[in-house]
Parts: sequence; C-alpha cells; structure tokens
Amino acid sequence: MLYKSLKSNLELVDFKTAVINGLAKDGGLYFPSEIKELDESFIKNLDKKTNYEIAYDVIKQFVGQSINESDLKKIIKKTLDFEFPLIDLEKNIKVLELFHGPTLAFKDVGARFLANCLSHFNTEKESIVLVATSGDTGAAVANGFLDVKGTKVIILYPGGGKVSEIQERQLTTNGGNIIAMKVNGVFDDCQKIVKTAFTDYDLNKKLNLTSANSINVARWLPQMFYYFIAYKELTKQQKEIVFSVPSGNFGNICAGLIAMKLGLPVKHFIASTNINDTIPRYFKTKKYIAKASKQTISNAMDVGDPSNFVRITEIFENDHDSLLDKMSSFSFDDKQTVKVILDVYNKSKYILDPHGAIGYLGLIKYLKKNPKYLGIFLETAHPVKFSDDIEKTIGCKIKIPTEISHLLEKEKKFITINNYKEFKRELIKF
Repeated sequence: MLYKSLKSNLELVDFKTAVINGLAKDGGLYFPSEIKELDESFIKNLDKKTNYEIAYDVIKQFVGQSINESDLKKIIKKTLDFEFPLIDLEKNIKVLELFHGPTLAFKDVGARFLANCLSHFNTEKESIVLVATSGDTGAAVANGFLDVKGTKVIILYPGGGKVSEIQERQLTTNGGNIIAMKVNGVFDDCQKIVKTAFTDYDLNKKLNLTSANSINVARWLPQMFYYFIAYKELTKQQKEIVFSVPSGNFGNICAGLIAMKLGLPVKHFIASTNINDTIPRYFKTKKYIAKASKQTISNAMDVGDPSNFVRITEIFENDHDSLLDKMSSFSFDDKQTVKVILDVYNKSKYILDPHGAIGYLGLIKYLKKNPKYLGIFLETAHPVKFSDDIEKTIGCKIKIPTEISHLLEKEKKFITINNYKEFKRELIKF
C-alpha cells in the first residue's frame, strides 16, 4: 500500500513513512493510492469473528509490508482492549458507545494504534509528536503515548474555557514526556500552528516531527473498526443501516466512509455538527468556505476548517452528487442540544453528552424523511466530561468514573503561547 499527497499527488510513500511524517512534504494529507474492497464472505461472516480478527483484516491492506502480521496483531490487541456496546434507545434507534477506553472518548482507539505503531518503528531520532486538540484528542494521545520511549508529545489546546475542566486536567496533569501548551485562540489556531510546523524547513532539519491528529493515517484509519464492530452485532437485521456521526474535524466519519468503500453495507452517513457549519453549508452551496470557529458546549466540534473533508471529497472523486447520495450534514445550536439532552433523559434516563446529543438530533432529522432505516448514532465521549452543563440540564449528579477521579487532585501544568513564533521558541528548548 502506497500513500499519495492530496496536495500534489506527486509523493508516494509506504505506511511507515506516512505515519512518521504525519503530513506530506508539500503540506498535503496522505491518502491511500488504492483501496481494495473486502471479500463479500468476510462481511457475511463478521458475527463469527472476534473484534481483533475483524480489525486485522480491515487494516492490513493499509499497513502493507510496513509491519509484519504477528506484530500488527499484537498492536491491535493493545488497541482494542475495551468494549464498544451497542445500546437500544428507542424503536429503530441504537447508540454506539465509544467512550469505554482509558480516557473515556472515541479517540482512544486511534491514539493507541498510532502510539503502538510509532513505538514499533522506533526511529533512532526522538519523535516529537504534535497534536492540536479541542478536548478529547489530546487526552487520548497523552494516554496512548505516556512513557513511550523515543517520543515527546506536545499538546496544543485553546484557552479561555474552550475545553472543559476535566478535559484540561486530562491534558495537563500527565508529566513525563507529555507537555501541554495553552494557546490564546481557538482550535483552528492550534491546528494552524501544527500544520505550519510541518512546513517549517528550519524546524524539520532540527527535529523529527510527526502528528497525532487525524491528519495522521495511523490515527485516522483505525476508526474504521467501530463501524465493522457495530455491524457485527447487526448482521441478522433486515433493515438497511444509517450512521449519524458527531463531526468536528471529520476524521471519524471519513473513516466510516472508507469502511463503506471497503464493502460494509451502510446505506447512508449523517455528519451532525454544531453551529460550526462549514460542511452543511457546502452541501447546500457546493462551495467550501471555511470560517472562524465559534465556541459551543460540544467543544470537540468547534472546528471551522475541518482538515479531513478533503479526504472525503477524494473518496467520491470530487463528485458532489455521489457524495450527496451517501452523506448528509446538519447543524444544531446549543439550545437544541440542551433540550434534547433533557428530553432523552426524561424519556429513557439515558444521559447524552453534547456531542452524542447532536448525533442523535442529526439522526432524528434524517429518519423523519427516511423512516424505513435502522439508525445508529455515536456517543463519542462520557457525559462526565461535560458534567457542568449536563448536570444543570438534567438536575442530577453524574457519577465520576475512577479514570477521572484521580485527576482532580493533580496540579495542572502548561505553557501559555500566543502564536507560532512563541510555539517554535518553546519547542526548540526541549
């Protein structure tokens, strides 16, 4: 398997090089040069396979010869050591819970897979892993890379209350090889700093930089596993399936669309967003116009210029009509989010986090016009991460899991920066 840059299509590299580089030399995102559909018999027999077996068969063509079979299977076992429950919420609607990993967020799978891949490659020169986060990515990456030899992780996150208190503690209390930088700005500013670093010739001569955001293929592609694992539980269903995915940087839904391209029988994907509605507007106008992100209670989706959308258009060969046939996108504001959290809690006692709430809203909107389908929406983070907003809404306390409670007594440590110049100055100090 070779990967091309979506900026120029000139550079072709193997999986190992793509992972270590993070971004292509021309600043473009890497994308598989070809994708081979899986055997129909594999899909039909998913219910007879373990999650490990499914993940191996799904990812092996993308890894190619960069990791041998035995080691790849070991990496997968280290990645998928928790459950992905599929919960019945109401008629024709199920919840896929992705928050049962160590940092209580869906990003645990991709972060662990990437960390184990980099550890396997074990380059002689120390790897500096850069990650921009709007909340959950940084925590998952910190956990996945903590004390991994030969790596140092720099987490950039927006200040000014744009991540929750629990999320900030997950980012700033690790110590060791994990360094947090609070950026005076929004997530898009953090992401811009990371992308600028990869095109800084001077910096790259001195340091071995890689990315742990979903721009990195080893963080992005393992998210395919969720969809195959969920479908494993639904192989006997007679109804066609649609997924609603809370979407910020669009890596998760992009991985789902790759799963579809591999042959997973999903009828449609819904990209559910908050008021940062760059993609819903694109679907209406056919024009991609990025805008400054706005702060919401669903902070992981506060992205005005989602990096992975260029990969989605590549999947559909830049054919807007083909994309519309397989994907929809809707946006919802905080008022709608809070209302549906309360409504669902009153109806079923199920507690949605703000991102899952938007996934649910997108699914309901789609199913109103397409009631014959079975809908699944993704719960991407444990509601305790957003306890202030949720407890005010539902009027009761959320039990704090043990994974979180030990952080509350730790001291937060971070470096405050304002721009790329300050970031570079701090980075060279390390």
